Amino acid sequence: MSNIYNSAPSAYEFPLLIKQLLNRAKTVSLDQEIIYADKKRLTYKDLFTRINRLANVLADLNLNAGDVIAVMDWDSHRYLESYFAVPMSQYILQTVNIRLSPEKVLYTINHAKPKVLMLNSEFAPLVKDYQFENSSIEHIIWLDDNGVSHEGIFGSNQSRVTGEYEALLAAAGDEFDFPDFDENTIATTFYTSGTTGDPKGVFFSHRQLVLHSLAEAASLGMLPNKQGVSYGDVYMPMTPMFHVHAWGFPFTATMIGLKQVYPGRYAPDTLLDLIINEKVSITHCVPTILQMVLKEAQDRDVSFNGLKMIIGGSRLTEGLAKSALAQDIEVYTGYGMSETAPLISLTDFSLNEPEMTEEEDINRRCMTGKPVLMVDAQVWGTNNESVGVGKENTGELVLRAPWLTQSYLKNDDAGKELWENGYMHTQDIAYVRPDGYIKITDRLKDVIKSGGEWISSLEIETILSLHPAVADVSVIGVRDKQWGERPLALVVLKPNKQDTSAEDIMAVAEQAVSKGIIPKYGVPSEFKFVDELPKTSVGKHDKKVMREMYADQTQV
Repeated sequence: MSNIYNSAPSAYEFPLLIKQLLNRAKTVSLDQEIIYADKKRLTYKDLFTRINRLANVLADLNLNAGDVIAVMDWDSHRYLESYFAVPMSQYILQTVNIRLSPEKVLYTINHAKPKVLMLNSEFAPLVKDYQFENSSIEHIIWLDDNGVSHEGIFGSNQSRVTGEYEALLAAAGDEFDFPDFDENTIATTFYTSGTTGDPKGVFFSHRQLVLHSLAEAASLGMLPNKQGVSYGDVYMPMTPMFHVHAWGFPFTATMIGLKQVYPGRYAPDTLLDLIINEKVSITHCVPTILQMVLKEAQDRDVSFNGLKMIIGGSRLTEGLAKSALAQDIEVYTGYGMSETAPLISLTDFSLNEPEMTEEEDINRRCMTGKPVLMVDAQVWGTNNESVGVGKENTGELVLRAPWLTQSYLKNDDAGKELWENGYMHTQDIAYVRPDGYIKITDRLKDVIKSGGEWISSLEIETILSLHPAVADVSVIGVRDKQWGERPLALVVLKPNKQDTSAEDIMAVAEQAVSKGIIPKYGVPSEFKFVDELPKTSVGKHDKKVMREMYADQTQV
């Protein structure tokens, strides 16, 4: 029997390629602006022409489909152009994490083996002694904002320099016919921040990035005005474009056709100037960046006008959320990982919820959030089976969604471990509330094991952050002769609160014990005041470094 649902001979194919993200903006947003710091203003019409020109520049370099093109740049219009022109030309875009150590940066380049390096002149010292003759790099495209010439920079390898970006684009044709191809073709790769061992490369297909963009837009579009995204928003990333595609927002914002602002290097004064002058209304960042811009705004005595800000990367503490709200930032939480492209969950507000206290509102904003559309999130016990919902059912958060990385680049063994039993293992300890909210209680590697009991370092950090003198705090486990491990609190005090004592901070934890929020054994045995906390290349607390720093501090 023939299938009555067979498609007609004239039915079309529509592969989910990154080029399809441009369809709407090409029709309705041609005059909308894209701004690069104080250096350049262009329209979407200009953007589409420049994407074509960049594709023509790359087409002249004798590359093959699947070749890797690495970018080392600050957040710029050039980076946005490469987000589209490179994968749309069937090449793979490598976004190089320039915040890694020089050795790790070169490791990621050697591992991914790019044929082309698009290099900002400010990073030339990082690679000028690089052994190009022994590497995969055949072409260097010079990116520059400061009038710095590439002449003589690369010595005997100078012939590898194809030219300066703007000059190359100016000389290229402004038409390019991007082909259709398999939507499962790899579009991008980048490397995790590598807090343990060498950085690992993740990769994403065109199909995955299109689905992520659609899910991000739809999930944010259903949120009320003080959250989410709408056509009138002005978007600026404060998470680097080299890290998880700036959380996917440049793809999503371009698909929607928003006004976009790219700040270049992240300096607090520049970020605040752009937020004010360009009327930025939606952004995202890690807590460290939020602390920087809050301080800058306090010094200038300005407010943020209801700026919508999604916090991820590290836990948004109640203390920091309170400070942000006091300066008119509508702050809330998103959750994801490098491996998840990254969006998995968002805090969502409902307009018809009953009135809540300030404390309840702040607590809600700091929750990990509810899974976004198409995400299957479960909590598994040690037997790799779901433990159900409720605070008493804690285990590892595991995930499925159509945009999660399928493996690690050239590292199948780690990929198999990541996907054991058909779900991606996050190594985050969590529970799911009956209303669907995910609550991450700690990282598997950061849980403190004291006398047979597990202590959540994140929970203790949250409580300590509420003390008005605390600017930043991290809790780690250190060896203890009696209990195996005990929590040590590392505290950064606010500049005007330097006379605060350890007893003052401890009192907040003891109050939490008296209210039944944490057990008595959760109160840190010691408090140390430090000037700053070690951070990873993307601004997260680097607890591995902290544990190494205090490894010899055995408590008795």
